[in-house]
Amino acid sequence: MGMGIKKRFVLCAAMAASMPGILLAQSQGNATPQSQQPASMTDTINRIIARERFEITTIRKYTPLIETYIQEMRPDDVVGTTPFRDHYFIGQANLAKGIVDNSMISKRRTLKETFNPIARLDDAFSPGWVPEGFLQMIYMDTKGFDRQHYRFDYIRREFLGEVRCLVFDIVPIGKDRSTHGRFKGRIWAEDQDYTVVRFNGIYFETAGMTARAIHFDSWRVNSLPKVWLPSYIFTQQTDPYGANGTHTKFRAQTRLWGYNMKNAGRESDFTEMRVEAPGVSDSTTGPSDPGPIEAEREWQQQAENNVLERLQRSGLVAPRSEVDKVMETVVNNLEVTNNLDIEPEVHCRVLLTSTLESFTIGHTIVLSRGLLDTLPDEASLAVMLAQDLADLMKLKNDTDRWGFNDETIVPTVEAMRHFSFNESQADLEDANKKAVVFLKNSPYKDKLQSAGLFMKQLEESSKSLTALISPRLGHSVPLGISPIQTAAPKIQPTKLDQIAALPLGARVKLDPYSDRVELLKAKPVALLSAREKMPFEVTPFMPFLTRYTPPTEGAPPPAPTPAATTPAASNPQSSTTTAPAAGDPPAAATNPAATSTDPAPAPQSTAPAGAPSTDVTQAQPSTQPQP
Repeated sequence: MGMGIKKRFVLCAAMAASMPGILLAQSQGNATPQSQQPASMTDTINRIIARERFEITTIRKYTPLIETYIQEMRPDDVVGTTPFRDHYFIGQANLAKGIVDNSMISKRRTLKETFNPIARLDDAFSPGWVPEGFLQMIYMDTKGFDRQHYRFDYIRREFLGEVRCLVFDIVPIGKDRSTHGRFKGRIWAEDQDYTVVRFNGIYFETAGMTARAIHFDSWRVNSLPKVWLPSYIFTQQTDPYGANGTHTKFRAQTRLWGYNMKNAGRESDFTEMRVEAPGVSDSTTGPSDPGPIEAEREWQQQAENNVLERLQRSGLVAPRSEVDKVMETVVNNLEVTNNLDIEPEVHCRVLLTSTLESFTIGHTIVLSRGLLDTLPDEASLAVMLAQDLADLMKLKNDTDRWGFNDETIVPTVEAMRHFSFNESQADLEDANKKAVVFLKNSPYKDKLQSAGLFMKQLEESSKSLTALISPRLGHSVPLGISPIQTAAPKIQPTKLDQIAALPLGARVKLDPYSDRVELLKAKPVALLSAREKMPFEVTPFMPFLTRYTPPTEGAPPPAPTPAATTPAASNPQSSTTTAPAAGDPPAAATNPAATSTDPAPAPQSTAPAGAPSTDVTQAQPSTQPQP
C-alpha cells in the first residue's frame, strides 16, 4: 500500500485520541418527541452533530469484543467472484484508550502497523491485516464532525426496519490535507433523538493513484435507552487496476458484542428483593452429606458449570436461549430413537464466534454461531450434534481440573488461549462411526443427503477458507471420514435447487449488549442465479432496526449503563442475504417422543424441486428407553 493510506489512518487515530468528552444536553421533561422537533434544517443538523458527540463519549465507556472475518476474492466465470483466502481476528476493544484492539488469539502488532486494515504487503499478492483498522470504522470523525468541516445535503426520509430516519450525504469541506482522513458518504439519523444509526462511505483522500478504495457500511443498534451501540460493519475493497478490470479484492464482516460483559454474572441479583412464602424453612430433613459417587458427580458438574460460566462472562458463549432449546430437541430425537438414557441431561449452548467448530464439556454440546449459520437444514444440524453426542458419551477425565475455580479465573483476552476442548483425530473418527449408527435409527435417516452435501462443500472450500474452519476452542467439522459425505451427490454450483451451505449470518442474530441469540425469521427468497448461493461467504449486513423496549415483566433487571441510562433488552437483527423456510421452529419437545424441528431459516429458495426438506416430522421409539 502507498504511504498515503497509512498517513490517513494515523490521522484518524489521532482524532480518536483527542476527542473531548462533550455530552449532549438532554431534556428531562415529559415532552414527547413530536414537541421536541427542530424548527429548521440547520437545527436538525446541529442536533445530529451534538448527538454524535454524545454517542462517541458513551461508546468509549465500553470494552466489547470485536470479531473481523475477511475473505479475499477473485473473479470466477461461474459465480462472478469467489473467495480464495481468508483471515480471522477476535479481540477485546479498549475504546477508552482510543482505537485499541487487544487480540485474544495472537500477539499484537507494532504501533507502526496499527490503524490501517491493510498495513503492509507480505509479498506481491498477500496483504497484511490489522484489526484496529476495522475497529476505527465504528466512528465517522471523532474530532471534526461539525458544520465547519462538513457539508450536509439532505436527501430524504427513509425507514431502516421500524426506525424512520433522515438521510444526508456529507462531504468534507476544505482543501489538501485538511480533508484527509475525514468521512465521505451517507448517514442515516433516526428522527427522535437524531442519533446516526448508519453511515456508509469511505475515509476521504486516503491515498494516491496506487491505492485501493476501502469502503465500509457501519450500523448501530438501540440496545439501551437513547444509546445506539456499534454492532455491524461490512467492508469491501475494490481494485480498479486489476488484470481483469475492476473487481472486488476483499469483503469483511466485523461484529461487536459483549458490551455488558461485566454484568454477565448478573450482579443485580444481589440487590433483588425476594419474599419467601409462609412456611419456608432453611433446614433440610434426612441425610445431607453426599456419598463418594454423588460427590464425584457434583464435582464433574461443578467443573462443567465453571467453564461455561467463565466463557459466558468472557462473551464467548451466549446465555441460555431458544436456539439452545432447538438443538436440544434434535438431541432428544437422537436419544429417543436410539434408546439412549443419558444422565445428567444433555444441554446445548452457542459459541458466539464465526469459526466453524464445536466441542463438548461435561454433558453440554457447544456449537458455534458460524456453524449454525451455514447449515442448510435440520438434518445437517442433526449430523453435527450426533457426532458431539457420541463424543460426549465417551469416558473422559479432562474436565477434572476445571472443578478448581482458580483454573477458570482468567481475563477475557486470555480465555481463548487458556481453554481448549479439541479432540484427537482418532477420537473424532470413533465418534463419527457411532454418530452414523445414531443417524440410521433417527428421524433424519432419509434426509442425510443435504448433510453430505454440506460436508462436501466444506471440504471443497477448506483450502480457501482455512481461517474459517480452524477451531479456536473446540474441533473442526470432521471431513472425509463419514459415509454420509461419500454418499452425497456431486456439488453442482450452477444448480439453483442444490443448496449445500448458506452464507455467514443466515440463521442466527446476536444482541450486542446482552449477547443473547435468536433465530432469524426472514421470508423465503428464490435464487435468481448461481452467484446468490454464496456458500460460507461474507455478505453485507442489513439489520432490521428497532427501538429499545423495556424488559418484559419477570425478566431480570438490566444493569446500569455507564452513560447514566437504563440498559435494554435484546434487540433483534435480521439479514436479507438468506431466507428461512416457511414456518418458525417450535419449542423443544416436552414428551418422550422424538420431534423434528427445523432449527432456523432453510435454504434460500422457495422449496425448488430437489431442495432439502424442512417438513416437521414426528418419530416414535421402537422400544422404551432402557434405564
